[in-house]
Amino acid sequence: MNFSKAEYKNRLKRVQASMQKAGIELLISHDTANMNYLTGYDAWSFYYAQAVVIHVNADEPLCWVRKQDSGGAYIKTYLNNENIIPYDEKYIHTWPLHPYDNLVDIIKERKWDKLTIGLEMDSHYFTAYCYEKIKQGLPNAKLKDCERLVNWARVIKSDAEIKLMKSAALISQKGMQTAIDVINPGVRQCDAVGEIQKALFYGTQEFGGEYSSIATLLPTGKGTSASHLTASQDKFIEGEATIIELSGVYQRYHCPMARTVLLGKPDQKKIDTMNKTNEALQAGIDAAKPGKTADDVAQAFWKILDKYGIEKTSRTGYSIGIGYPPDWGEHTLNISKGDMTILEPNVTFHMIAVMQFGDWGVEASEAIRITDKGCELFCNFPKDLHIK
Repeated sequence: MNFSKAEYKNRLKRVQASMQKAGIELLISHDTANMNYLTGYDAWSFYYAQAVVIHVNADEPLCWVRKQDSGGAYIKTYLNNENIIPYDEKYIHTWPLHPYDNLVDIIKERKWDKLTIGLEMDSHYFTAYCYEKIKQGLPNAKLKDCERLVNWARVIKSDAEIKLMKSAALISQKGMQTAIDVINPGVRQCDAVGEIQKALFYGTQEFGGEYSSIATLLPTGKGTSASHLTASQDKFIEGEATIIELSGVYQRYHCPMARTVLLGKPDQKKIDTMNKTNEALQAGIDAAKPGKTADDVAQAFWKILDKYGIEKTSRTGYSIGIGYPPDWGEHTLNISKGDMTILEPNVTFHMIAVMQFGDWGVEASEAIRITDKGCELFCNFPKDLHIK
C-alpha cells in the first residue's frame, strides 16, 4: 500500500459524506483512478469490467474484480479479504453473459436492490452494456449519475499524495531533459521517444518510473499546429519546432510538463510567441492562490492573450493526480472562464499554454500546487523556446 490504512479510511468517509448529501445509498465506481484512490488497487485490468462498490454506511468498500485479477486485489488493497469479490471467468467475452450480471446478483444477495444507486455515467470503460445490465437487472433501484463524486473527493490532495507528485516531477524533469538532448536533425521521432520513455521508466536512483496515462506527445513541424499527435518514424528536420508533452509517474501519480524545442537558426516569430505564451502562463500562475477560483486564474491568463491579440478557444488547465489510460486529468475543475471552483491548499492542476497558428505552434505547461499562501510549481525546468 502507498498510504496508511487511516488515509484510506478518511477517503472513504469523505466519499460517504458526499454520498449522503447527494442522496446516494450505494455507489458503483468503475473509474480506474477512483478504484486506486479508494482501495489501493493497481493492475492493468481496467480493459474489462471491475468496480469499487461503496455502501453509504459500510466500514470498507467492496473491490469487485475478475477472478484472474483477484490476486492483485489481495496484494495491492488494504481491504479485508471478505471485501474482495471475484467474478467467474465464465463472464469474459461470452455474450449475452456479462460481468455485470454477477454484480447485479451480488447487489440482490445483499438486499441493496431497492436503494438509490449512483453510477459514473461518463466514466471511461463504463459501457452502455454495463448500464443496460444494471438497469434491467435492478428494476426496483433508483439509478442516478453520481456526477464524478469520487473524482471531486480527489481534488484536494493529502501531504502524502503531494510527496508522490513531487517524486513524479523529478522524473518528468529527467524525461524532458532527455527529450531536449535527443531531438536533433536526422533523428527518427520513434528513436527519440524510445530514449524519452527509457528515461521516464528509469526515473531517478531513488524513484523508478511507471507507464503514463498518456503516451509521450511529440508533434513536430506542421504537426505543432495540432494537438495530441504521437511520434512517427519520420526524422526531425532542421528549421522545424517540436512540442514535447510528457509526464513522470510515481505510484500512479502524474506531473505533466510540456516544452518546445526549435532545431536550427533562431526564428524571431516563434521566440516572440513563446515569450508571450509564457507571459500568459506566468500571469495565471501568479493568480493561483488559495481562495481564488479557477476562473480567476483563467481571466489572468486570457488578459495577456487579449493584450497580444492571440486567440485560444480551448481550456488552459485541469486537475491532476492519479492517472490511468487514457487520461491523466481528474475530470473535475478546468482552468477556463466561468469555472468558479475555489482553489484550496493542495489542489493540483496542469496549466497548459499551447498556441496554434494554422501550420505551426508553441507550447509550455506546468504542474501546479496551491499552497497556504500562493502556489508552487512541481517541476523546475526552463520554459523558454529551446533552440538547438
